[in-house]
Amino acid sequence: MTRQTVRYALLSLPSMIALANSGHASADFLADSKASLELRNMYMNRDFRQSSAPATQEDWGQGFTLRAQSGFTEGVVGFGVDAMAQLGVKLDSTPRNSGTGVLAVNTSGEPEDSWSELGLTAKARLANSTLRLGTLQPVLPVVMYNDTRLLSSAFNGGMLTSDKDIPGLTLNAGRLNQVNQRDSSSWDDLSFVYNGAQSDHFSFAGGAYDLLDNLSASYYYGKLDNIYDQHFLGLVNTLPLADKISLRTDLRYFRNSDSGEGLGGKIDNDTIMGMLTLSVGAHKFGAAYQQMSGDGNFPFLAGGDPYSVNLVTYNTFGKADTDAWQLRYDYDFASLGIPGLSFMTRYVNGSDIDTPVVSNGKEWERDTDLAYVIQDGSLKGLNVRWRNVTFRSGNGLTNDLDENRLIIGYTLPLW
Repeated sequence: MTRQTVRYALLSLPSMIALANSGHASADFLADSKASLELRNMYMNRDFRQSSAPATQEDWGQGFTLRAQSGFTEGVVGFGVDAMAQLGVKLDSTPRNSGTGVLAVNTSGEPEDSWSELGLTAKARLANSTLRLGTLQPVLPVVMYNDTRLLSSAFNGGMLTSDKDIPGLTLNAGRLNQVNQRDSSSWDDLSFVYNGAQSDHFSFAGGAYDLLDNLSASYYYGKLDNIYDQHFLGLVNTLPLADKISLRTDLRYFRNSDSGEGLGGKIDNDTIMGMLTLSVGAHKFGAAYQQMSGDGNFPFLAGGDPYSVNLVTYNTFGKADTDAWQLRYDYDFASLGIPGLSFMTRYVNGSDIDTPVVSNGKEWERDTDLAYVIQDGSLKGLNVRWRNVTFRSGNGLTNDLDENRLIIGYTLPLW
């Protein structure tokens, strides 16, 4: 999709809203509408530590994401429309050094000067239930969109959400049939992340129930047609221990299995994982553990992310049979009189990894984040984040690297 098409669609949006607001629509269609423009500047550098890998990868770009959401028309069933337009612009890169995923790359391996996409979503609401058709960015245990580069990924399909029509119960169900990758302008068929095996659709259903004020349980089912089935059980509890002291427990279980011949390889595994986080004033201390057993890697959609406690800055720790543990520390500098400044560091160690060429492999990752958000003035909300990664993999599982990301972001409310 060209930038001219995106501009035309954005210019047409106010007319679409005004048309929908005429006649049977209430003022809430406009009064409850909102729009924002997110600006994201991202520089990323990877320094590979093995002679078999390229020396470096380096990309720099500027992203623009416009989101517009209407309210709903009056009546028993309310109708509305949402829009999302994204534009990525290359600031600096070369065919030799590109490849971080920050920029779109053409079939010749050359980074594009710019790329863009437009997504529209029709929606209808009855009581606390909302049906959305079109562009979707779900955040669920069995399907999550990716937002870790210049632009975010998105899916096309339909999704029904019931937000506590039954007190304490949230339900989601839907079907996806296409994906727009974070570094692409096209809508493509869904595929399996590890080998690109394509599928006609992905179906999902499930929900979460508040058992107590601080305790919730969830179940979700996902099926990538003719490739894999996935069942998820989760339990989250936040336990207050004292003033400004609490313990959060996040337990997750996945059962994954083949669902046809499309994969070209076997998936039949169980994954148990959990994370404990102790919050003490400005400090957070976290510890996580995961155990995978069976055949195949942890499955998820290309263009998405796995719902894993060990989904960290670079690696997912989702290779077959991976046992992994994590230690994490967060600090909020507001307690020292510097509101908006935060620090995070974590270390993840994976072992017992099996691949077609390696048995009992090992890998580890160390991440450090330093972020600051301006608290007031004309630049209030402007945020700067530095991310540093060190990743090492034993027995040639993955290329060793040191990585730095510098991200500057600002979201401008339009109305």
